Amino acid sequence: MAENLNGCHVVCKSSRSHLQYLCRLERVACTDLGISKKNLNHFEVEYLCDYKKKGDQEFYLVKWKGYPESQNTWEPRKNLKCLKILKQFRLDLERELQRRKQRRGLKKLDHSLAHFMLQKAKQRQQLDRWEASLNTTRAHKGRICVRNDVDLEGPPKDFTYINNYKVGEGIVLTEVAVGCECQDCFKEPLKGCCAGASLHRFAYNDKGQVKLKAGQPVYECNARCRCGPECLNRVVQKGIQYDMSIFKTDNGRGWGVRTMEKIRKNSFVMEYVGEIITSEEAERRGHIYDRQGATYLFDLDYVEDVYTVDAAHHGNISHFVNHSCTPNLQVYNVFINNIDERLPRIAFFATRMIKAGEELTFDYKMQIDPVDAESTRMDSNFGLAGMTGSPKKRVRVECKCGMESCRKYLF
Repeated sequence: MAENLNGCHVVCKSSRSHLQYLCRLERVACTDLGISKKNLNHFEVEYLCDYKKKGDQEFYLVKWKGYPESQNTWEPRKNLKCLKILKQFRLDLERELQRRKQRRGLKKLDHSLAHFMLQKAKQRQQLDRWEASLNTTRAHKGRICVRNDVDLEGPPKDFTYINNYKVGEGIVLTEVAVGCECQDCFKEPLKGCCAGASLHRFAYNDKGQVKLKAGQPVYECNARCRCGPECLNRVVQKGIQYDMSIFKTDNGRGWGVRTMEKIRKNSFVMEYVGEIITSEEAERRGHIYDRQGATYLFDLDYVEDVYTVDAAHHGNISHFVNHSCTPNLQVYNVFINNIDERLPRIAFFATRMIKAGEELTFDYKMQIDPVDAESTRMDSNFGLAGMTGSPKKRVRVECKCGMESCRKYLF
């Protein structure tokens, strides 16, 4: 922001790093930009572009932070203190040499390999910025990291991370008008507490693990309840609690999600969040997604098939969760601040203990076997959401989950 003599403010179109570059170029100190006489000659490595070896000495082509690529310089290894960047460069180079079936110990990278390493460095920058954006946007405890060690694909285009449902045109959420009067919902529930809506079946144990059978609805305490935020009947509304990684799969399944922490059986993992649309709009979009060989539509058909969640362009980390014919996540319908049974929140709970580093999956063609009169109303089907007519008329998408019980096709 620059200011003229008349006090008018003008937005500066140069980036902070470019302004720092100009300061160092002109040998000018600037407190606002963090440039002082002491660090005028300090240079930070942004990324490494190329490699060569002369005799016993290794050299790297360095892109300096705050400087244009025309200012890149070859630097001996002994001058570089960026251990993390060096390690990542070597890992990327080793993977690519292995993929190309080329020998290690090269004296110089050929043009094709050097170009790949440059594009890989730029891709990592894009993914790092996306990761930072996701963690700035998220409203939950669990952090998100992003990895792609498979190819040069960067962040998805036309996708916005959201924390709650995005309500589509013409749809109104009916907020709950009353809440419980409990001081301790778990030990001394009054009038059945909020769980009374589910025949007085409290959904969770004292560790926050769901104890209802799949198919039974979950009623959590809401914004009008007298109990506090630490109430044991507030689980899904607290959001994702585990650190997770969005990663590129190496078997053609696109992006996937893995947990970075151990998850106990029956623990809440994440919600399926997206744009709420009508079934008519879902049918229109469904035909488009079907031609693309993918779908992000999830029918909210707890009582009737009126609304659908579309996470194609607006969603959370569940957007990237892959299908498996033997999944480790199970869907539950959850009601909190909205009392319209046609608009439940879709929550994923762990079907078993999930190890740190394990990929998270759910069944796109999940079917819930009725366990009582209440649960017969739930028949969520992700794969067929928004699709009408004969399945034979639709493009069949091959399943690549790799499980022994694989059905061979997603839908």
